[in-house]
Amino acid sequence: MTHCVDNASTATKTAADPAAVEAIAFVGAVLAPFFLNDPRTGQAPDAFAALAELDVDAAAAEWPFADESEARAALALMRAGLAAGADHDDLVWEYRRLFVGPGRLPAPPWGSVYTDHDCVIFGESTLALRAWMRARGIQRLGDERTPEDHIGLMLALLSFLAAERPELVDEYLRDHLLTWAPHYLEGLAEAADHPFYRGLARLTRATLLSMQQERELAVNLPRFYR
Repeated sequence: MTHCVDNASTATKTAADPAAVEAIAFVGAVLAPFFLNDPRTGQAPDAFAALAELDVDAAAAEWPFADESEARAALALMRAGLAAGADHDDLVWEYRRLFVGPGRLPAPPWGSVYTDHDCVIFGESTLALRAWMRARGIQRLGDERTPEDHIGLMLALLSFLAAERPELVDEYLRDHLLTWAPHYLEGLAEAADHPFYRGLARLTRATLLSMQQERELAVNLPRFYR
């Protein structure tokens, strides 16, 4: 059962729990680069290389929040996807199909595409996140052309908040990230043809939902238009 928690007490709880803060910062920092970077031309070659050599059982046992069996299954998919083929052409093309284009993206990585009536980027939820960040003195992590509600940027922001502004983590999760990310990630897992991105979607979704349960966050889900 989900419980409503007073905002002030929740913020204090988050800020006062170093282990939880560290775990949240960790998962955000680990997951974000895979959503943001082309496997061949992006800026996360070390992250992809490390995952290709991952001890799945050991990593699943230590992965925060998510159920160990689900983490193992998801990490195994990711590792298998990196192990197949020396050049990973299929992985590169799948990243571009899912996140870049050209063509219609099967699971667009921006929140407002799902929550805005017109299914557009830079929609109302994007503007609400931008206003929330501005009111709290938080600088945007991407360039001006990239909506702030890109899943990769939002995971990176989650990591930043856990490390630098832990009192804001639960508010951010409840009001901005958990409102749409699990819905999107379910769609991404279905749309992905490559095991790496199916595993990434499953791991991220399981982690966020378990984080919500552990943090006892009551999330008001919007209407989804996609």
